[in-house]
Amino acid sequence: MSNIYDLANELERGIRALPEYQTVVEQKAKIDADAEAKALLDEFMSFQQGLYMKMQAGQMPSDEDQVAIQGMGAKIEANPVLKSYVEAQQALSVYLADIEKIVFGPLQDLN
Repeated sequence: MSNIYDLANELERGIRALPEYQTVVEQKAKIDADAEAKALLDEFMSFQQGLYMKMQAGQMPSDEDQVAIQGMGAKIEANPVLKSYVEAQQALSVYLADIEKIVFGPLQDLN
């Protein structure tokens, strides 16, 4: 039987070789080269992290938070560089969700 760590490393290499992963890397490089897109993405990620922390503390996002996140989402949709990045991430996330189901399947069997 193969060493489980060897299999995990092989999976990592497989993910990095996916065209969808390469597209995310390319789109991220475009964001890093575009100050406006980078600032907007950083703002969005920071805000999203704040919402996550609120929810972890048992607080629901306020109406103002929901309006703010919708506004940021609209700005991201309007920015072609960010829109392409989000679309690329979504395509990659399909693979990652499938892999997660496979990897955690044995743990689900224990419940």
